[in-house]
Amino acid sequence: MKNFIQIVFLLVTITMVSQEKKEIVTQEIEVNSLLKGTLFLPEKISKKTKLVILIAGSGPTNRNGNSTIGGVNNSLKFLAEGLTQNGIAVFSYDKRGLNKLDGKTIDEKSVVFEDFINDAKDVIAYFKVQKKYAKIIIAGHSEGSLIGMVAANGNADGYVSIAGPGRPIDEILSEQIAKNSPAMKEAVDKDLAILKEGKTFENKNPMLASLFRESIQPYMISWIKYNPISEIKKLHIPILIINGTKDIQVPTSDAELLHNATPKSELKIIENMNHIFKEILNDDDNIKSYSNSKLPVIPELITCIAKFTNSI
Repeated sequence: MKNFIQIVFLLVTITMVSQEKKEIVTQEIEVNSLLKGTLFLPEKISKKTKLVILIAGSGPTNRNGNSTIGGVNNSLKFLAEGLTQNGIAVFSYDKRGLNKLDGKTIDEKSVVFEDFINDAKDVIAYFKVQKKYAKIIIAGHSEGSLIGMVAANGNADGYVSIAGPGRPIDEILSEQIAKNSPAMKEAVDKDLAILKEGKTFENKNPMLASLFRESIQPYMISWIKYNPISEIKKLHIPILIINGTKDIQVPTSDAELLHNATPKSELKIIENMNHIFKEILNDDDNIKSYSNSKLPVIPELITCIAKFTNSI
């Protein structure tokens, strides 16, 4: 994967994004044939400018935080623009598999969790060799929190977890199934135990096809091996852990688990913020926000990440 940093292309397209206060310069960056993203640059760049690298959450979620499943909400795009307004450079990229390679999509069965970790490391390495930024901070959202956590070890100057789980994925899935489909919990737990042993199986339950289809099992096996508590303890850099009280996917207790594992970390629980950074005052609006491309991210999120970044 290290060889990828030698194959770097900077696309010449530069657009000016109109903002209320300042203009933001965006550059389309191709780190390698699998990784493409947008670099958001503040109006003024200096040797003191810091870079935040955003890592998206699970599923087909792109650089802007939008998903072919969940809808268009522009969560990561709005976050990137907000941080850039605070004088911070931001790079947000599409995970492998979202971009076609030579006209073909990547075989899902061939992808493992370590691929995303290595991709994040390649992105860090790309910007490190440029020596343009005073500090590089990794900010991972949801599943991206764990990916960024592992990639940041020995490679980044700071780390931010946004709505990141504090438990292995098998524990989280078991809990979610127990809450939403209790009758299926026993079967799911048995299947998860098989995957935890590093073995695949034939899924005969059509209701579990999306969770345990044959092509996704290698990825699940590699993902289950990682315990966020163990991984965050390996970090010896400034850490900021964020979650919201209206997050219906990752509870604030997970953020507290991560914080308790690293007492020197900073914990920020944002009132009324949901999983995709939107302010929710009416619970009925929570799910609706996932497909609301106009609703901005809660300002407090931008403020606390900017303050943390500028303090490093």
